[in-house]
Amino acid sequence: MSDTVRAARAAAGRALAKVSGQALAPYQSAVVRIGFSATWLFFLLREFPNRHELYGPDGPWSWELAERLIASNHAFTVLMWSDSTLWFEIVYAVSVLSSALLMLGWRTRATSVVFMIGVLSLQNRSVFMGDGGDNVIHLMAIYLVLTRCAQVWSLDAARARRLGTATAGRAGPVLWSVLGAVFAYGGVTGGFGTLWLTAFAALWVVAALWWMVDRYEPEGDGRAVLDVLANLLHNAGMLVIAVEVCLIYATAGWYKIQGSRWQDGTALYYPLRLDYFTPWPELSGFLASSGTLVMLLTYGTVAVQVAFPFTLFNRRIKNVLLALMMLEHAGIAVLLGLPFFSLAMIAADAVFLPTAFLVWLGARVAARVPVRRPARGLQIRDLGTEPEAEQRTVGSVA
Repeated sequence: MSDTVRAARAAAGRALAKVSGQALAPYQSAVVRIGFSATWLFFLLREFPNRHELYGPDGPWSWELAERLIASNHAFTVLMWSDSTLWFEIVYAVSVLSSALLMLGWRTRATSVVFMIGVLSLQNRSVFMGDGGDNVIHLMAIYLVLTRCAQVWSLDAARARRLGTATAGRAGPVLWSVLGAVFAYGGVTGGFGTLWLTAFAALWVVAALWWMVDRYEPEGDGRAVLDVLANLLHNAGMLVIAVEVCLIYATAGWYKIQGSRWQDGTALYYPLRLDYFTPWPELSGFLASSGTLVMLLTYGTVAVQVAFPFTLFNRRIKNVLLALMMLEHAGIAVLLGLPFFSLAMIAADAVFLPTAFLVWLGARVAARVPVRRPARGLQIRDLGTEPEAEQRTVGSVA
């Protein structure tokens, strides 16, 4: 066997051991979790007075129209279980609560499932309510269920360090019991399609199996196997999220190139002159009055979006373009009045943030948060330290 073959096999073995031995990018997954749950939470709270018109019984997209559409496209939404106002209020309230709990990282595996159900239920109920950011949240809510996104910066991680396992306490079994009852009801009444019923049943069985292994055989081979499977699923989920972000920018950039207004550098002039997209008319008018500035922003937007996927293997260039894209979305939030679209895209961009920066940011935030002195000599460390070493302790943290 040649040295080249041996080296290739050794490299493949090391890569496989790394992918299966740990959940990669723990800080990035935590930022994505916090970013998307916070974005959806703020949106639901902002639109709370208008919830009936957006997704409820008073909306222009009536329950009958939604029922006909869902019968044809088989989209998932529990709002189709009943057209009563009470059921809508329950679903909306649970969506708000699950968003807050997922942002805090409490019982993350279960709350990520409830968060996904809430996002899909509301968005599929009224498909015409959105600004583009809703599509990103829609996809990421599904992907987050696959990840172990609470290894750091979460209440689950704090519980794991304090009690030895993240599954400690009665809240987890009670929450999964309630979810099991909901899944059973949906299956019996036909509220879930075959695919969704199978997925929810698999999630429930895996959660029950993990809880039993974590309680009765925390150091056994069964736990090791579950850890490997969870790591593989997490790493695959993070890869899908990264690829999804690249596809979003690549397709957006290449479609822009084909437009005549983007080619001649005037595309950004038109939204800056629309009353609907000018929350700050004076600022928008000032920018639109400069042809040079409009041209630079138009061409710069296309260049950054097209180039970004090709810069992922050059850390410095990638970080520069990442900062530019985040600034671009911040500008969209201010100039065009699309804050939730911008927050969703910034949360998606966060998957590419450097680990060193996130560790530094976590340390700075932790330094400003008062920590209660632990009793009986226990030492509570910063939530953002040593995720790999504590992975066995964190247990079923998503």
